[in-house]
Amino acid sequence: MRACNQVIVARMQSPVALIPQLAAHLVAAGGKRLRPLLTLATARLCGYDNQDGKLRHVEIAACVEFIHTATLLHDDVVDESQLRRGLASANAIFGNKASVLVGDFLFARAFQILTADASLEVMAILSAASATLAEGEVMQMTTQNDLSTSVDQYLQVIYGKTAALFAAACEAGAVIGEGTPEQREALRVYGANLGMAFQLVDDALDYAADQAVLGKEVGDDFREGKVTLPVLAAYEAGSEEDRVFWRRVIEDSEQTPEDLDAALARIAQTDAIGVTLRKAEEYAAKARDALNLFADSEIRGLLIETASYSANRES
Repeated sequence: MRACNQVIVARMQSPVALIPQLAAHLVAAGGKRLRPLLTLATARLCGYDNQDGKLRHVEIAACVEFIHTATLLHDDVVDESQLRRGLASANAIFGNKASVLVGDFLFARAFQILTADASLEVMAILSAASATLAEGEVMQMTTQNDLSTSVDQYLQVIYGKTAALFAAACEAGAVIGEGTPEQREALRVYGANLGMAFQLVDDALDYAADQAVLGKEVGDDFREGKVTLPVLAAYEAGSEEDRVFWRRVIEDSEQTPEDLDAALARIAQTDAIGVTLRKAEEYAAKARDALNLFADSEIRGLLIETASYSANRES
């Protein structure tokens, strides 16, 4: 990961001063670096030993992080977010135009790395995931403010916007490690389920977290009218009075300053957070099961722990 972070910083450099300036803000904000970590770990799990001296897994892990960071920059503009990882978001500081264009730059850098790596398999995996990410965000936009969205549609959205890149990060690592087709598929399944658990918890935290710990504003999803599982569960289990409330604040976007507290109370009364977290644990269990193909090792153990963490994290 130290080597990966060095590649990330180096590849963010540009003679256009605003690009490294904005990029430095992103690096300073930190983050879990979970997606590149998965690429490094899955490559090692499949036996990558770096005998060629090229640190392929490090370069591809940096590529994965660039794709992720580019989508964050674009998403914060779309969502008009003011906080990211506890700091002012890039768009809040540098403006929407700069954030979109630097996001484009990071996408371009990612594909420069893929071109240099020259693996059509890895390029196919990560380019397909990039398209799916965009589709997921567009699908989320079409379900926004729509309480007729089904749970299955919601799960399709979170697969597209989050889990697809987790799956690709893991499958790309397996390709670099020259894993068997069975290992490659197992790690793709692991990543997909890990990503689903991760996003479900993210959606729960928007209604249940401490803002200082979460690193972004609690209630962002509520204010934006996003239809997530906590809202769907509360709407389904609530009284007719509750449903009138949800239709007003989500579908009609008519919100008062007191409505977030009222929404939090309704979510607590209907155990909507519990419903969401139990669904996250189901996906985390599937992720752990996918690793049964592999012999016990330190890396396998860490990946199992990561799946459990994804369903139990607090930020």
